[in-house]
Amino acid sequence: MATRRGFIGGATGVGAATLIGYSASPSAAADADVAAVTQRQARDSMLAVNAGMRSNYATLKAELIKHLAPVVVVQNDAKGGRFTLVTKSGQESANPVSETFELAKSIAHVPLGIFSVIASYLADKIPNVPNAARIDPHDLVLVAFNDDRSTAWTDPLKAYATTLTTARRNLPAAGLPAALTTSCTNILTAALKFIDTAVSTKTFDMASFEAFSGGVYPDIRTNMEHASQAQISGVQGIMKTWRAKVGETAWADLYCVVLSQWTTSVLNQNTIIIKDCMNAAKVATHLIDLPGLETPADPIFTALDNLARIVQDNIAAEMVFPKDTVVADALKGQQDLLSDEILNQLGTTNTVTALSAPSYNSLTAEGVCPVPH
Repeated sequence: MATRRGFIGGATGVGAATLIGYSASPSAAADADVAAVTQRQARDSMLAVNAGMRSNYATLKAELIKHLAPVVVVQNDAKGGRFTLVTKSGQESANPVSETFELAKSIAHVPLGIFSVIASYLADKIPNVPNAARIDPHDLVLVAFNDDRSTAWTDPLKAYATTLTTARRNLPAAGLPAALTTSCTNILTAALKFIDTAVSTKTFDMASFEAFSGGVYPDIRTNMEHASQAQISGVQGIMKTWRAKVGETAWADLYCVVLSQWTTSVLNQNTIIIKDCMNAAKVATHLIDLPGLETPADPIFTALDNLARIVQDNIAAEMVFPKDTVVADALKGQQDLLSDEILNQLGTTNTVTALSAPSYNSLTAEGVCPVPH
Protein backbone atom coordinates (compact mmCIF):
# COMPACT_ATOMS: atom_id res chain seq x y z
CA MET A 1 0.00 0.00 0.00
CA ALA A 2 1.39 3.37 -1.00
CA THR A 3 1.97 5.80 1.84
CA ARG A 4 1.12 9.50 1.49
CA ARG A 5 4.82 10.28 1.26
CA GLY A 6 5.33 7.59 -1.40
CA PHE A 7 2.31 8.67 -3.39
CA ILE A 8 3.39 12.29 -3.52
CA GLY A 9 6.94 11.29 -4.29
CA GLY A 10 5.83 9.16 -7.27
CA ALA A 11 3.73 11.87 -8.83
CA THR A 12 5.01 14.64 -11.02
CA GLY A 13 5.82 17.89 -9.30
CA VAL A 14 2.97 19.86 -10.82
CA GLY A 15 0.49 17.00 -10.50
CA ALA A 16 1.23 16.33 -6.87
CA ALA A 17 1.13 19.99 -5.99
CA THR A 18 -2.19 20.43 -7.74
CA LEU A 19 -3.57 17.36 -5.98
CA ILE A 20 -2.95 18.70 -2.49
CA GLY A 21 -4.24 22.20 -3.20
CA TYR A 22 -1.43 24.47 -4.33
CA SER A 23 0.53 25.10 -7.47
CA ALA A 24 4.31 25.08 -7.74
CA SER A 25 4.11 28.05 -10.09
CA PRO A 26 1.61 30.93 -9.94
CA SER A 27 -1.42 30.51 -12.12
CA ALA A 28 -2.82 33.21 -14.31
CA ALA A 29 -5.65 33.67 -11.83
CA ALA A 30 -3.16 34.19 -9.01
CA ASP A 31 -1.27 36.73 -11.12
CA ALA A 32 -4.51 38.55 -11.70
CA ASP A 33 -5.30 38.58 -7.97
CA VAL A 34 -1.87 40.04 -7.11
CA ALA A 35 -2.22 42.63 -9.83
CA ALA A 36 -5.54 43.70 -8.34
CA VAL A 37 -3.96 44.37 -4.91
CA THR A 38 -2.91 47.96 -4.37
CA GLN A 39 0.39 48.88 -2.80
CA ARG A 40 -1.47 50.13 0.29
CA GLN A 41 -3.33 46.85 0.65
CA ALA A 42 -0.11 44.90 0.28
CA ARG A 43 1.62 46.97 2.91
CA ASP A 44 -1.36 46.80 5.24
CA SER A 45 -1.28 43.01 5.02
CA MET A 46 2.36 43.11 6.05
CA LEU A 47 1.60 45.44 8.97
CA ALA A 48 -1.14 43.07 10.06
CA VAL A 49 1.58 40.53 10.80
CA ASN A 50 3.05 42.81 13.46
CA ALA A 51 -0.40 43.65 14.78
CA GLY A 52 -0.99 39.94 15.25
CA MET A 53 2.33 39.62 17.05
CA ARG A 54 1.45 42.47 19.40
CA SER A 55 -1.93 40.94 20.15
CA ASN A 56 -0.39 37.57 21.00
CA TYR A 57 2.36 39.29 22.99
CA ALA A 58 -0.20 41.25 25.03
CA THR A 59 -2.19 38.10 25.74
CA LEU A 60 0.89 36.30 27.04
CA LYS A 61 1.83 39.32 29.17
CA ALA A 62 -1.65 39.61 30.69
CA GLU A 63 -1.59 35.97 31.72
CA LEU A 64 1.99 36.15 32.99
CA ILE A 65 1.10 39.00 35.37
CA LYS A 66 -1.04 36.54 37.35
CA HIS A 67 2.04 34.39 38.07
CA LEU A 68 4.50 37.10 39.15
CA ALA A 69 5.56 36.44 42.75
CA PRO A 70 7.19 37.37 44.97
CA VAL A 71 7.51 41.01 43.93
CA VAL A 72 8.07 44.17 45.96
CA VAL A 73 6.76 47.34 44.29
CA VAL A 74 8.02 50.69 45.59
CA GLN A 75 6.21 53.94 44.95
CA ASN A 76 8.53 56.82 45.82
CA ASP A 77 6.63 59.57 47.60
CA ALA A 78 7.05 62.37 50.14
CA LYS A 79 6.70 59.90 53.01
CA GLY A 80 9.75 57.83 52.03
CA GLY A 81 7.94 55.34 49.83
CA ARG A 82 4.89 53.10 49.78
CA PHE A 83 5.92 49.45 49.62
CA THR A 84 3.72 46.63 48.33
CA LEU A 85 4.50 42.93 48.59
CA VAL A 86 2.90 40.78 45.89
CA THR A 87 2.69 37.05 46.59
CA LYS A 88 0.59 34.21 45.25
CA SER A 89 -1.82 34.73 48.13
CA GLY A 90 -2.38 38.45 47.56
CA GLN A 91 -0.93 41.89 48.24
CA GLU A 92 -0.11 43.97 51.30
CA SER A 93 1.16 47.55 51.46
CA ALA A 94 2.93 49.71 54.02
CA ASN A 95 4.58 53.11 54.47
CA PRO A 96 7.47 51.90 56.62
CA VAL A 97 9.50 55.11 56.97
CA SER A 98 9.00 57.19 60.12
CA GLU A 99 7.65 60.73 59.87
CA THR A 100 11.08 62.12 60.75
CA PHE A 101 11.99 61.55 57.09
CA GLU A 102 9.20 63.81 55.82
CA LEU A 103 9.67 66.44 58.52
CA ALA A 104 13.41 66.78 57.95
CA LYS A 105 12.98 67.04 54.18
CA SER A 106 10.11 69.52 54.52
CA ILE A 107 12.30 72.10 56.23
CA ALA A 108 15.31 71.31 54.04
CA HIS A 109 13.14 72.28 51.06
CA VAL A 110 12.67 75.86 52.30
CA PRO A 111 15.29 77.40 49.95
CA LEU A 112 13.64 75.64 47.03
CA GLY A 113 10.28 77.00 48.17
CA ILE A 114 11.59 80.56 48.11
CA PHE A 115 13.33 79.99 44.78
CA SER A 116 10.04 78.83 43.27
CA VAL A 117 8.43 82.18 44.14
CA ILE A 118 11.20 84.49 42.95
CA ALA A 119 12.84 82.57 40.08
CA SER A 120 10.69 83.92 37.27
CA TYR A 121 11.51 87.50 38.36
CA LEU A 122 15.30 87.06 38.26
CA ALA A 123 17.37 89.24 35.97
CA ASP A 124 18.12 87.12 32.91
CA LYS A 125 21.86 87.80 33.04
CA ILE A 126 24.20 85.74 35.18
CA PRO A 127 25.88 87.93 37.82
CA ASN A 128 29.37 87.49 39.18
CA VAL A 129 28.68 84.56 41.50
CA PRO A 130 31.10 81.72 42.34
CA ASN A 131 29.12 79.12 40.36
CA ALA A 132 28.45 81.34 37.34
CA ALA A 133 30.22 78.96 34.94
CA ARG A 134 27.84 76.16 35.94
CA ILE A 135 24.67 78.07 35.05
CA ASP A 136 23.34 77.72 31.51
CA PRO A 137 22.50 81.24 30.23
CA HIS A 138 19.73 79.91 27.99
CA ASP A 139 18.13 78.00 30.87
CA LEU A 140 18.21 81.15 32.98
CA VAL A 141 16.41 83.09 30.25
CA LEU A 142 13.74 80.38 30.13
CA VAL A 143 13.20 80.41 33.90
CA ALA A 144 13.35 84.21 34.33
CA PHE A 145 10.31 84.84 32.15
CA ASN A 146 8.79 87.68 34.20
CA ASP A 147 9.86 91.31 34.33
CA ASP A 148 12.68 91.63 36.86
CA ARG A 149 11.45 95.15 37.67
CA SER A 150 8.11 93.77 38.87
CA THR A 151 7.33 93.37 42.57
CA ALA A 152 4.50 90.89 42.02
CA TRP A 153 6.53 88.31 43.91
CA THR A 154 6.21 90.11 47.23
CA ASP A 155 2.71 88.90 48.15
CA PRO A 156 3.33 85.17 47.54
CA LEU A 157 6.68 85.50 49.33
CA LYS A 158 4.99 87.11 52.36
CA ALA A 159 2.40 84.34 52.35
CA TYR A 160 5.17 81.74 52.42
CA ALA A 161 6.83 83.67 55.24
CA THR A 162 3.65 83.27 57.30
CA THR A 163 3.88 79.49 56.84
CA LEU A 164 7.56 79.52 57.83
CA THR A 165 6.86 81.67 60.90
CA THR A 166 4.21 79.24 62.16
CA ALA A 167 6.54 76.28 61.64
CA ARG A 168 9.38 77.99 63.53
CA ARG A 169 7.08 78.93 66.42
CA ASN A 170 5.75 75.38 66.77
CA LEU A 171 9.04 73.59 66.17
CA PRO A 172 9.91 72.93 69.87
CA ALA A 173 6.67 70.94 70.27
CA ALA A 174 7.44 68.61 67.33
CA GLY A 175 9.48 66.23 69.47
CA LEU A 176 12.47 66.04 67.13
CA PRO A 177 16.04 65.13 68.07
CA ALA A 178 17.94 68.15 69.40
CA ALA A 179 20.31 68.40 66.43
CA LEU A 180 17.42 68.29 63.96
CA THR A 181 15.50 70.91 65.92
CA THR A 182 18.55 73.20 65.78
CA SER A 183 19.12 72.75 62.05
CA CYS A 184 15.44 73.34 61.26
CA THR A 185 15.45 76.48 63.40
CA ASN A 186 18.52 77.80 61.61
CA ILE A 187 16.99 77.20 58.16
CA LEU A 188 13.68 78.84 59.03
CA THR A 189 15.32 81.83 60.73
CA ALA A 190 17.68 82.51 57.81
CA ALA A 191 14.83 82.15 55.33
CA LEU A 192 12.65 84.64 57.17
CA LYS A 193 15.55 87.08 57.33
CA PHE A 194 16.08 86.80 53.55
CA ILE A 195 12.36 87.32 52.89
CA ASP A 196 12.12 90.29 55.26
CA THR A 197 15.04 92.02 53.57
CA ALA A 198 13.75 91.28 50.05
CA VAL A 199 10.20 92.46 50.82
CA SER A 200 11.26 95.60 52.69
CA THR A 201 13.68 96.68 49.94
CA LYS A 202 11.47 95.26 47.17
CA THR A 203 14.54 93.75 45.58
CA PHE A 204 16.61 90.58 45.46
CA ASP A 205 19.13 89.03 43.13
CA MET A 206 20.86 85.74 42.49
CA ALA A 207 23.84 86.70 44.62
CA SER A 208 21.76 87.52 47.70
CA PHE A 209 19.75 84.34 47.37
CA GLU A 210 22.87 82.21 47.01
CA ALA A 211 24.35 83.86 50.09
CA PHE A 212 21.26 82.74 52.02
CA SER A 213 21.08 79.21 50.58
CA GLY A 214 24.82 78.64 50.90
CA GLY A 215 24.71 79.83 54.51
CA VAL A 216 22.14 77.21 55.55
CA TYR A 217 23.73 74.35 53.61
CA PRO A 218 25.37 72.77 56.71
CA ASP A 219 21.92 72.68 58.34
CA ILE A 220 20.41 71.14 55.22
CA ARG A 221 23.05 68.41 55.42
CA THR A 222 22.00 67.72 59.02
CA ASN A 223 18.40 67.32 57.87
CA MET A 224 19.52 65.02 55.07
CA GLU A 225 21.36 62.87 57.59
CA HIS A 226 18.28 62.43 59.78
CA ALA A 227 16.02 61.76 56.78
CA SER A 228 18.42 59.12 55.48
CA GLN A 229 18.62 57.38 58.84
CA ALA A 230 14.84 57.21 59.06
CA GLN A 231 14.53 55.83 55.55
CA ILE A 232 17.21 53.17 55.96
CA SER A 233 15.68 51.96 59.21
CA GLY A 234 12.14 51.83 57.82
CA VAL A 235 12.97 50.13 54.52
CA GLN A 236 15.27 47.55 56.07
CA GLY A 237 12.63 46.80 58.69
CA ILE A 238 9.83 46.08 56.22
CA MET A 239 12.10 44.05 53.94
CA LYS A 240 13.24 41.87 56.85
CA THR A 241 9.61 41.34 57.92
CA TRP A 242 8.53 40.33 54.42
CA ARG A 243 11.57 38.13 53.92
CA ALA A 244 10.60 36.11 56.98
CA LYS A 245 7.04 35.86 55.70
CA VAL A 246 7.99 34.76 52.17
CA GLY A 247 10.77 32.37 53.18
CA GLU A 248 14.38 32.14 52.07
CA THR A 249 13.81 30.03 48.96
CA ALA A 250 11.23 32.38 47.42
CA TRP A 251 13.06 35.50 48.60
CA ALA A 252 16.18 34.47 46.68
CA ASP A 253 14.20 35.00 43.44
CA LEU A 254 12.52 38.23 44.56
CA TYR A 255 11.87 40.91 41.96
CA CYS A 256 11.79 44.55 43.12
CA VAL A 257 10.31 47.29 40.92
CA VAL A 258 10.95 50.89 41.98
CA LEU A 259 8.66 53.48 40.39
CA SER A 260 10.21 56.92 40.25
CA GLN A 261 10.39 60.11 38.25
CA TRP A 262 13.28 60.66 35.84
CA THR A 263 14.87 63.16 38.21
CA THR A 264 15.33 60.50 40.92
CA SER A 265 15.73 57.35 38.83
CA VAL A 266 19.54 57.11 39.09
CA LEU A 267 20.82 56.13 42.53
CA ASN A 268 17.28 56.31 43.82
CA GLN A 269 17.38 56.21 47.61
CA ASN A 270 15.03 53.24 47.94
CA THR A 271 16.89 51.31 45.25
CA ILE A 272 20.14 51.75 47.15
CA ILE A 273 18.66 50.40 50.38
CA ILE A 274 16.71 47.54 48.80
CA LYS A 275 19.78 46.31 46.93
CA ASP A 276 21.38 45.01 50.12
CA CYS A 277 18.21 43.17 51.08
CA MET A 278 18.11 41.04 47.93
CA ASN A 279 20.01 38.07 46.54
CA ALA A 280 23.24 39.76 45.44
CA ALA A 281 23.60 37.35 42.53
CA LYS A 282 20.31 38.59 41.03
CA VAL A 283 20.32 42.29 41.83
CA ALA A 284 21.47 43.21 38.31
CA THR A 285 18.44 41.51 36.74
CA HIS A 286 15.81 41.54 39.51
CA LEU A 287 16.08 45.12 40.83
CA ILE A 288 14.35 47.32 38.28
CA ASP A 289 14.13 51.11 38.32
CA LEU A 290 11.10 52.20 36.34
CA PRO A 291 11.21 55.98 35.77
CA GLY A 292 8.15 57.79 34.48
CA LEU A 293 6.76 61.26 34.08
CA GLU A 294 3.98 61.22 36.66
CA THR A 295 2.63 58.71 39.16
CA PRO A 296 0.48 56.25 37.19
CA ALA A 297 -3.21 55.84 38.01
CA ASP A 298 -2.60 52.22 39.04
CA PRO A 299 1.02 51.98 40.21
CA ILE A 300 0.91 48.29 41.13
CA PHE A 301 -0.52 47.22 37.78
CA THR A 302 1.96 49.46 35.96
CA ALA A 303 4.85 47.86 37.81
CA LEU A 304 3.62 44.30 37.23
CA ASP A 305 2.76 44.98 33.58
CA ASN A 306 6.27 46.23 32.90
CA LEU A 307 7.81 43.43 34.92
CA ALA A 308 5.83 40.84 32.95
CA ARG A 309 7.25 42.27 29.74
CA ILE A 310 10.78 42.12 31.15
CA VAL A 311 10.38 38.53 32.33
CA GLN A 312 8.92 37.24 29.07
CA ASP A 313 11.53 39.14 27.05
CA ASN A 314 14.24 37.39 29.09
CA ILE A 315 13.06 34.07 27.67
CA ALA A 316 12.11 35.40 24.23
CA ALA A 317 15.56 36.91 23.77
CA GLU A 318 17.32 33.57 24.09
CA MET A 319 14.80 31.69 21.94
CA VAL A 320 14.44 34.28 19.17
CA PHE A 321 18.14 35.17 18.97
CA PRO A 322 19.98 31.97 19.93
CA LYS A 323 22.81 32.77 17.52
CA ASP A 324 23.48 36.37 18.56
CA THR A 325 23.97 37.01 22.26
CA VAL A 326 24.54 40.74 21.71
CA VAL A 327 21.10 41.20 20.15
CA ALA A 328 19.60 38.85 22.73
CA ASP A 329 21.02 41.00 25.51
CA ALA A 330 19.52 44.08 23.85
CA LEU A 331 16.06 42.50 23.85
CA LYS A 332 16.52 41.51 27.49
CA GLY A 333 17.70 44.97 28.54
CA GLN A 334 17.03 48.67 27.91
CA GLN A 335 18.90 48.89 24.62
CA ASP A 336 16.86 49.18 21.42
CA LEU A 337 17.40 46.28 19.04
CA LEU A 338 18.31 48.62 16.19
CA SER A 339 20.76 50.73 18.17
CA ASP A 340 23.95 48.87 17.22
CA GLU A 341 22.97 48.70 13.55
CA ILE A 342 22.15 52.42 13.51
CA LEU A 343 25.49 53.20 15.14
CA ASN A 344 27.24 51.02 12.55
CA GLN A 345 25.54 52.77 9.66
CA LEU A 346 26.32 56.19 11.13
CA GLY A 347 29.92 55.14 11.61
CA THR A 348 29.69 55.77 15.34
CA THR A 349 31.48 53.66 17.90
CA ASN A 350 29.16 52.16 20.47
CA THR A 351 30.47 53.44 23.76
CA VAL A 352 27.37 52.40 25.69
CA THR A 353 28.33 49.93 28.37
CA ALA A 354 26.16 47.02 29.36
CA LEU A 355 23.12 48.27 31.20
CA SER A 356 22.84 46.71 34.60
CA ALA A 357 22.17 47.70 38.18
CA PRO A 358 24.68 50.31 39.36
CA SER A 359 27.37 49.32 41.81
CA TYR A 360 26.11 51.23 44.81
CA ASN A 361 28.13 52.09 47.86
CA SER A 362 26.39 50.14 50.60
CA LEU A 363 24.83 52.34 53.24
CA THR A 364 24.08 49.44 55.55
CA ALA A 365 26.15 47.26 57.78
CA GLU A 366 27.31 44.11 56.05
CA GLY A 367 25.15 41.12 56.87
CA VAL A 368 21.97 43.09 57.68
CA CYS A 369 19.87 41.81 54.78
CA PRO A 370 21.87 39.48 52.50
CA VAL A 371 20.32 36.26 51.26
CA PRO A 372 22.52 33.14 51.51
CA HIS A 373 23.32 31.53 48.20
